Amino acid sequence: MNRTIAFFLMLLGFSLQWGCVPPSDKVITDINVQLDDPTFRKIHDFQDQQLVDSLYPFFHHEDPTYRYLAALAFGSIKTAAANDSLALLLSDPIDEVRAAAAYAIGQAGDVSGEPLLIQAFAREDTAGLFRLSNRAILEAVGKCGSEENLRSLATITTYQARDTALLEGQAWGIYRFALRKIILPEGTSRMLAMATGMNYPARVRLIAANYLLRAENISLDSMAGETIGRALESERDPDIRMALAVGLGKAPTQAALKTLLAVYDKETDYRVQCNILRALTNFDYAQVQATALKALKSPNLNLANRAVQYFLEKGIPQDATFYWRTAKDTLPWPIQLGMYQAANRHIPAYSVEARDAINGELRQRLRSATSPYEKAAAIRAMSEFGWNFRFLYQEGATAESPIIRTATMEALAAISNRTDFRAFFGEGYRQVRRELIYYFMQAMHSGDPAMIAIAAGGLHNERLNYQTYIDSVAIKMLDATLEKLELPKEIETYNELNKTIAFLRNQPEPAAKTPAYNHPIDWTMLSRIANGKHAIIRTGVGDIELEFMPEAAPGTVANFIALTQQGFYSDKTFHRVVPNFVIQGGGPRGDGYGSLDYSIRSELPPLHYDSGGYVGMASSGNHTECTQFFITHSPTPHLDGNYTIFAKVVKGMEAVHLVQAGTQISEILIQ
Repeated sequence: MNRTIAFFLMLLGFSLQWGCVPPSDKVITDINVQLDDPTFRKIHDFQDQQLVDSLYPFFHHEDPTYRYLAALAFGSIKTAAANDSLALLLSDPIDEVRAAAAYAIGQAGDVSGEPLLIQAFAREDTAGLFRLSNRAILEAVGKCGSEENLRSLATITTYQARDTALLEGQAWGIYRFALRKIILPEGTSRMLAMATGMNYPARVRLIAANYLLRAENISLDSMAGETIGRALESERDPDIRMALAVGLGKAPTQAALKTLLAVYDKETDYRVQCNILRALTNFDYAQVQATALKALKSPNLNLANRAVQYFLEKGIPQDATFYWRTAKDTLPWPIQLGMYQAANRHIPAYSVEARDAINGELRQRLRSATSPYEKAAAIRAMSEFGWNFRFLYQEGATAESPIIRTATMEALAAISNRTDFRAFFGEGYRQVRRELIYYFMQAMHSGDPAMIAIAAGGLHNERLNYQTYIDSVAIKMLDATLEKLELPKEIETYNELNKTIAFLRNQPEPAAKTPAYNHPIDWTMLSRIANGKHAIIRTGVGDIELEFMPEAAPGTVANFIALTQQGFYSDKTFHRVVPNFVIQGGGPRGDGYGSLDYSIRSELPPLHYDSGGYVGMASSGNHTECTQFFITHSPTPHLDGNYTIFAKVVKGMEAVHLVQAGTQISEILIQ
């Protein structure tokens, strides 16, 4: 019998209760992580420089703290080449060290890690001496394992409610499989039982509910819908309710609809209401419209913006003029322009007068708006009518504000990427295609990294055969643009343009380039916060107080403090807000693009985005971080292991929920 299958069959036969393994004669030394420990700093420096050969000797250090830290370093480096060496630590006498090694193997995401993890599972650990590592192993299998082992993992039913660590590991493992798009009915059934069973610990229910939220193409029948509906109505934790709501939307029965609408009316947490609106996109528009319209008029801008998204996704031509009239109501400008966008998207082709009037009003709005974010919203609304492409280019391509220039190129790219491009432009589509190619190529001369990146994405268009119309001379010009980009400052643009050049040459897509090591950790900076690890972000909607996590992410914390003390963040903005997801800001341009002339490494210890208020670093891929950060509205565990967590909001979450695109950061103060 295959060793992997045999192992999991043995797991099925054990109810792993913490009981009676004889104690070891060894003295177990505690893990003691100290920020001012020179060896702690040395290991992090090796991690920062990705000097793997310098890290391996610590695997044999007599102090388990250093074995632990060295193993964790590979969770950030993510290399399968270290798996065999890490496997030695899977039999370490210290549970935390084993767990760190399992985490690092999972982070590599390579199938070679699967048998190592399975062999290391302490299946007879009835005393719970290795509960942390067993949990970590089960989760790590979800990051690198096969469908065969998903089935084995999902069908374990012997874990009891008191076996919290094992239940968490099982839930995390099935969830991680789902993020890799490996899904089986057995996994869905197990997660459904855990998400809706009040006998399970709240943390396990949260993980399982997020599976129902995040897993794609899962099959939930009416019986599953009834089970989720009952759990949604009785669940007290809003973090779990919001995930269950989206899961219920995947069982689109009339009973599910009735439950969602009833819960919406009683709900007091806007985040749950946002997710109910998201779930309602799976139901008939006529039955949902009234609830979406109610949300649109909400004083909570996040909820109103989620309602706008509903009308963008689910709106109908018959109601387009209604959306237009609603856009003229006394509403905040983001909601008004969002409804203009919905009207412009759904207006029937034969409603020529109404369409022209809508776009005439949007032109006036674009020219009269004083905020660049309002202008950008008007540009997005106008992009829904493809024939605006010339006007948009003329108005925005050379605007002084990078926010407007970026919105303009995004609008042109959206027009280029229309699935109905040929039908929409009719016989004129060839001319429009030529003009768009010209605009994208002009962007390459601008020197603007955002315009270049977006234009590159616009040229990467298989449906319109752009590669047929771009000759070798033009491609060489793109090569020259690529050569001029400053690294690591413009790494995001470099990777996007490099990918497009390969596409135009009919070559395989190149691997994304990672910046070379260029910015050492400032340990002196960290020493200054020994007696205080807090920062206050002052905004126009209130203060947000953060507590740093320097032991988990020393390089990131040092960088953030340095930028703060230089005054970098003063008068910057939050440029991106996704309702019930994140607020993001801190970029030098205010449009989400651009960076400074250095980059820092991703620091990815085994932390979970399992509640709102975590502060993470935005990136365009691991090890590309610099200045931009985000704060979560709610649990976002799909970000785990890929986005550095370096702080947590300890006061001011009400301000986090009030932030909108364009909200200014007046200053950040280090306490």
